[in-house]
Amino acid sequence: MKYIDVKNLTFFYDDEPVLENVSYYVDNGEFVILTGENGAAKSTLVKATLGLLKAESGSVTISPTNIEGKKLKIGYIPQQISSFNAGFPSTVLELVKSGRFPRGHWFKPLTKRDEERVEKALESVGMWESRNKRIGELSGGQKQRISLARMFVSDPDLFVLDEPTTGMDEQSRNDFYRLMKHNAHVHGKAVLMITHDHGDVQPFVDRHIRLVRKENSPWRCFHLNDIEKERGDV
Repeated sequence: MKYIDVKNLTFFYDDEPVLENVSYYVDNGEFVILTGENGAAKSTLVKATLGLLKAESGSVTISPTNIEGKKLKIGYIPQQISSFNAGFPSTVLELVKSGRFPRGHWFKPLTKRDEERVEKALESVGMWESRNKRIGELSGGQKQRISLARMFVSDPDLFVLDEPTTGMDEQSRNDFYRLMKHNAHVHGKAVLMITHDHGDVQPFVDRHIRLVRKENSPWRCFHLNDIEKERGDV
């Protein structure tokens, strides 16, 4: 089932074409990475896909429902989240727990299952031992991790992640990739992730989408190649 279906998307900044006739899709049950050289408008493509930027032309379809027929839930983590300032009053644990509150029920007590999910999410990003720290005490990389943990506990159907492993060491990155693969293959989630570490993540992913510069053009025009893992199975 296609959770994302983009066809012939073109995007301009002012009068300059940045993305041109881009088409791609992401199905439930697969872990897809999006790569490209610096300046290849990867983040722009994701934002245009999510409706955060308005495309010049083309179509973007986000499935309204998941495979169970329920409203599709999207978890989006933009690049390098660091907007929590030193005065942010919450602890790590309090912030991540808030991801389990149903909309409009912010003070509803969490169940034992909720508490277990919060602990598992923080452990998965290596932040359980820091659960009682104030958000303002954390580094930018740590803030990125707790944002991921909060997204995990909200249980989205579609993960859209922009360079989520920034600041993680190799073991943490591999643990994260393994978790994403598990969510896709076992729980039927869809994962679209922008990354520069496509060598490290390659064993875990189902498809590799690459933005490349349009040939023989002075403009920043890009098109899309859809590459199956780059392990010879095209």
